[in-house]
Amino acid sequence: MHDMPGFDYHIDIPGTTLFDGKQAMKGYALNKMCYDFNKAENRAGFLADEEGWMEKYGLNDEQKEAIRARDVLGLIAAGGNIYYLAKFAGIFKLSVQDVGAMQTGMTTEEFKDYLKSQA
Repeated sequence: MHDMPGFDYHIDIPGTTLFDGKQAMKGYALNKMCYDFNKAENRAGFLADEEGWMEKYGLNDEQKEAIRARDVLGLIAAGGNIYYLAKFAGIFKLSVQDVGAMQTGMTTEEFKDYLKSQA
């Protein structure tokens, strides 16, 4: 079915950035940097010299601006994979619920209440 000529597997969900092959290529440097935040010494190195760290990994201007702004949604749009970005968010004490709230336009408390209501 997916091998049919002209088949478009992309789904347009307004306000949602789908992580696909194109986004993976776009975010390779960003995701590599965030993956390296698995090591405490790399997280400390980033905090000591954010600009130098971004240069070391070759982030583009869009990614650098989103890093500076602590804009997780901007990082997703810039090719970031949420699983790797979780390490970046953790450096700044942002929880998974904080990021979920950002993605839905809710406050963290509203998002937590929403999750509880779905149980």
